Amino acid sequence: MWGAKVRYVLKQVLSDKSGATAIEYGLIVSLIAVAILSGAELLGSSNAAQIENVAVQWDAAVASQSK
Repeated sequence: MWGAKVRYVLKQVLSDKSGATAIEYGLIVSLIAVAILSGAELLGSSNAAQIENVAVQWDAAVASQSK
């Protein structure tokens, strides 16, 4: 799915004869990639902290029930 789209876009960008347009497309693609990676990293860190919190609370609840 993504592979065909990526190849198509790259083919269009690489076949573009106007250098300025190709550079602009490259900059736009790189900015989008940075935004996606930053968002994924923030989301991953947030989720990891929440999962860790749930695990700690779960352990505490289980420990209190077994006493």
